[in-house]
Amino acid sequence: VQLQASGGGLVQAGGSLRLSCTASGRTVSNYALGWFRQAPGKEREFVARLRTSGGIAYYADSVKGRFTISRDNAKNAVYLRMNSLKPEDTATYYCAADRSSGSSRRRPSDYDYWGQGTQVTVSS
Repeated sequence: VQLQASGGGLVQAGGSLRLSCTASGRTVSNYALGWFRQAPGKEREFVARLRTSGGIAYYADSVKGRFTISRDNAKNAVYLRMNSLKPEDTATYYCAADRSSGSSRRRPSDYDYWGQGTQVTVSS
């Protein structure tokens, strides 16, 4: 499975961005899909996860209420809508796929496949 993330950019605080991640190589409809981010000098951190069944989503407390994860299985894609962006949201954002489709798995090591990252910069 290859994942390709896109949609990052420079935005002012309070603005919005929509990240996209498209999978190729095989369908990921049976995989849980997630987003992580990593700021310079910091560890990669969990942002959001969407299970395959029931549309159950999990979010980091820092983004809850501002970010929304969604998926389109027909397009083999996952999205992250980010509203009310803050300077502390600045990071490289990575999409990831987990062959274990259930529960709330938030460690980077839980995920099997990774995209290359897309930079999000929020100016104050």
